[in-house]
Amino acid sequence: MKPYFFYLLFFIVPSLANAQNLLQGTVTDAITHEPLSNVVISSAGADLTIFKDLGQTNAQGKYHLNLPEGTVKIRFSMTGFTAQIVAVSASTLNINLQPATLDLQPVIVSASREKQSRQDAPIAISKITSTQIQDTKATALYQLLNKVAGVYMVDLGNEQHTMAIRQPITYNALYLYMEDGLPIRPTGIFNHNSLYEINMGSVRDIEVIKGPASSLYGSNSIGGAVNFITQNPPSGYAGNVSLQGDQYHYRRVDANAGFTAGKFGLYAGGYVAHQKNGWQDYSDFDKYSFNLKSTYDFNAATRLTASASYNYLNTQTPGSLDSAHFYNRSYGSNQRFTYRKVEAFRSSARLDHVWNEHNASFITAFFRDNSTAQLPSYYIGDVRNAAGQYVSSNGQVNDQKFRSYGFLAQHRADFDFLHSRLILGAYLDDSPSSYYAQYLNITKDVERNYYTDFVNTGRYLDDYQIKLFNTAAYVQYELKPVEALRVVAGLRYDNVHYNFENGLPPSNTKYKQQETNNFNIVAPKLGLTYDLGNNKGFYANYSVGFQPPETSNLYSSRQLVLLKQATFNNYEVGGWLSAFNKKMYFELSLYDLEGRNEIISQLLPDNTTQNQNAGATRHRGIEYSINFLPVKEVSFRFSGTNAQHTYLDYSEVATNYSTGKSYSISYDGNRMNNAPTWIANSEITYKPMYLQGFRIAGEWQHINSYFTNPANTKTYGGYNLYNLRLGYDFKKDLLQGAGIWLNVLNLSNKLYATTVTGNSYGDTYNTGSPRIYNLGISYNFSKH
Repeated sequence: MKPYFFYLLFFIVPSLANAQNLLQGTVTDAITHEPLSNVVISSAGADLTIFKDLGQTNAQGKYHLNLPEGTVKIRFSMTGFTAQIVAVSASTLNINLQPATLDLQPVIVSASREKQSRQDAPIAISKITSTQIQDTKATALYQLLNKVAGVYMVDLGNEQHTMAIRQPITYNALYLYMEDGLPIRPTGIFNHNSLYEINMGSVRDIEVIKGPASSLYGSNSIGGAVNFITQNPPSGYAGNVSLQGDQYHYRRVDANAGFTAGKFGLYAGGYVAHQKNGWQDYSDFDKYSFNLKSTYDFNAATRLTASASYNYLNTQTPGSLDSAHFYNRSYGSNQRFTYRKVEAFRSSARLDHVWNEHNASFITAFFRDNSTAQLPSYYIGDVRNAAGQYVSSNGQVNDQKFRSYGFLAQHRADFDFLHSRLILGAYLDDSPSSYYAQYLNITKDVERNYYTDFVNTGRYLDDYQIKLFNTAAYVQYELKPVEALRVVAGLRYDNVHYNFENGLPPSNTKYKQQETNNFNIVAPKLGLTYDLGNNKGFYANYSVGFQPPETSNLYSSRQLVLLKQATFNNYEVGGWLSAFNKKMYFELSLYDLEGRNEIISQLLPDNTTQNQNAGATRHRGIEYSINFLPVKEVSFRFSGTNAQHTYLDYSEVATNYSTGKSYSISYDGNRMNNAPTWIANSEITYKPMYLQGFRIAGEWQHINSYFTNPANTKTYGGYNLYNLRLGYDFKKDLLQGAGIWLNVLNLSNKLYATTVTGNSYGDTYNTGSPRIYNLGISYNFSKH
């Protein structure tokens, strides 16, 4: 019996010793609870002088390691997160990594649709992190995006907006808005308001490309491309619920939850927002927004991701104010019947596969179903006679619908030759759409300047269908001839095809019953980055952007002139550096963006607008951001842009009402209207160590003065806004997981306009909100 006993000890004792040296667990993001792949795990002995790399987490954030003898501490580190060192106290260690307050090399995906370091991308790109999203507690996306250097997202109320990135404040299709790398709307059906079709409660982080990104993403990404990256299923399970509101009866409820069990993961999240009897007359709204995402890992190399989103917005639209009402803080609407109703559904299925360490592919199939119905306040116009006397008023009710089917496929191959990488992609978008607009007779109380009622005449101004087909192919090649230098070249071909079918009889339209329009473009890109070492480097970039005319502009009955395709040449240099022992990070970009046939919004005599091509425009500027962490508890950020936007070749046709004759006015050399020369946003945040979970932040937003008309005879002085944010997240005891916050927006109760538009009879003002106190509570739970 004794020999068998010794044989048993011979096998068991080494097994026990090996079991004690095994370490396993999962590493997750402390904010989103998503598993983190490629986290580097290192070990050290008692002296903590030398850490030895042991391996990395897999795609599911899991690791399984054999520890060297004498291991006392384990370090978990990853770009963009604060490294964590823990003692080895058990065979299983689950780690939550906190996103870094000062991220010197953020990981991005929007530069190539592949994860890479910011310093490998020869473009101006900024990232809004999950930490910023959590700390800001934004009620609208402009409160986040305006933190980015060179970005001014204009708040038009009730999640409506317009944008200014390397462009004046514009309603035109110069920006590409994406969700997880897919355009949320097809080419040709842009809506400056379309970010209300994003569920901001399910956004993990946001990436902003500034300047043309057409070589990878195609049309409309002229001023910039904004990519909203949504939450993935968490490791284990996690969830959050929150409630917030303000003194003007804004109410919002958020809820999200998810889990991962084996190979399957699921996330669901959404919010409901409601406004009733707010600070501005006739501005009630309801918003319902939901996201669903599931993942299935067939194996370590293959993942299927399916997602869907639904957004509904029903809002009253009070319109803008004249100068008298604006400066008297009289926020009454001059009508009570305009509205906007939006329903937007999107779904997609993406299959990722890693063939080997040098090759990876993905293919995405997507579907969109969208309807935007409105009685717009900006189409209400007064008809006047030759003497300028009021005659009548009119408007329209319209509805635009589209349904999209398409796919995006991309393959990436890495080569040993010069450490090069080749990316090939193809895109197809079939988006049939329809549009109608009916003429309204509007009754006006001239003495009170108040529109009292309307009658739908049933007469169609527009009634058409369009078969919209966009096909594209792109290629991008990267190489490193030397270790410090990376060169990137890209080329994309797009064909945008419109097949127009008119529903109006020939006697009632200026268009044919059927016509086709084709727009073709080859958009190149050439850039380089150079790493100077110690978190210092620079980049240079040349790129081309393009913009085909929108279907609503080409075929609208209000459009009096034919439109050409616009093209833009972008020349850009920039750089980055860290200083003060990596406590400060500085980024800088200088650009020269030259537009040919840029589509400009022209004011008509009835104060409505149409579009026409400008011969040439120039946009020159500098964008800069500084992040400084003087001590661990205090962080400081300053972001800004100084720019000049100029008409090089642009004129408008005006009418002399006394003679009835038309004449041309040239604006060559003038500054473009609604183009601030300086935009800045700065924030200082304090998170005391002695009170874990508490934060207080002060923010300053500056918009410089700008001309409100192309003649440069009218000016708006701009504004300075101050915001205060306080919050506390309970870290222990019975209230662990609970949070509370108070945001005070427009702290000084400043009277300001988010945008001002010049017209024939004076300026009109989109009024910014007075001081608002937003109070919220939340509860988080998680386990993995």
